[in-house]
Amino acid sequence: MAELSDLPLRDNLVGKSPYGAPQAAVPVSLNVNENTHPLPEAFIADATAALADALRNVNRYPDREFMELREALAGYLGYGLAPEQVWAANGSNEVLQQILQAFGGPGRSLMSFTPTYSMYPLLADGTDTGWIGVPRDLNYAVTPELVVAAIAEHRPDIVVLCAPNNPTGTPMSLDTVRAAYDAFDGILIVDEAYKEFDTESESAISLLEGRHRLIVSRTMSKAFAFAGVRVGYLAADRAIVDALRLVRLPYHLSALTQAAATTAVKHAGAMLATVDAIRAQRDRLRDALVELGYTVHDSGANFLLVGGFADPSAVFERLRAQGILVRDLGIPGHVRITAGTEAETSTVIAAIADFGAAGTV
Repeated sequence: MAELSDLPLRDNLVGKSPYGAPQAAVPVSLNVNENTHPLPEAFIADATAALADALRNVNRYPDREFMELREALAGYLGYGLAPEQVWAANGSNEVLQQILQAFGGPGRSLMSFTPTYSMYPLLADGTDTGWIGVPRDLNYAVTPELVVAAIAEHRPDIVVLCAPNNPTGTPMSLDTVRAAYDAFDGILIVDEAYKEFDTESESAISLLEGRHRLIVSRTMSKAFAFAGVRVGYLAADRAIVDALRLVRLPYHLSALTQAAATTAVKHAGAMLATVDAIRAQRDRLRDALVELGYTVHDSGANFLLVGGFADPSAVFERLRAQGILVRDLGIPGHVRITAGTEAETSTVIAAIADFGAAGTV
């Protein structure tokens, strides 16, 4: 059997590893920032009917422009968006990939501020786009001054700002977004995958008017509890959407995906009813871990970055042995923990409390 090294890979892929968050059938899975609450029964009933209707026509290609879904998403996002300003794909990763296919490529670069979402450099590699990672400040923030200085130094073609940031949870001010946009002539992406959990700052969608190079990316995987359906979307100028239509695969959103996602948006109130409960468990987890002596970074997302572990790898393995998955991201002294249900939060608090004082494991 051949090895990967036996194949004529592109040079920028040699030695790289694919994305690989651990997956295991455990009672408490808090490692990939899923919404761990069940979906509303009323939605499931309506979605089942919508999928049945879609199945009756799957011998035909789906609506290539998925206008019903785009209309629903535009209404959900608000800000006076037209359906033509909205685009969707199979998860926000595909949305980001299409952006890089259209605006990145050989001789062009993508810049972000690290630590941040681990897929950004992988998407850059996959599109032959150069990757530039700039360290965040000591509190993991990205200030207007930092972003302007980094753009001036590195002169990227595309900048992506994760807000709130994964894996740190750090929110981002609109002042930083404005400063980044004004600092260069390239494409600025604001990745708002966790925005529904952030009550402190307004969406960057509010800045779209008059900024034709600004893109705001969202996902239905987190707040909508739709991770298994794979739907991501964006809001931008119509010209941006036209550019993405140049690179998307034909009929890239299946009829079943369109039916399920459109139904979910119609049930947005019920689908998002767990958001407040998740925030409450996030804050409960934060308070409990701080009381135990751990460092918990401010988060506007559905997870916490927790410091104070002497050996994060050992913490991961010890928790996994108890049926609890958290995420070891290679940040010294830290693990990331998703906010789950009340019972899941109680389980992980009790498990970490058994470790003893911060820094002992």
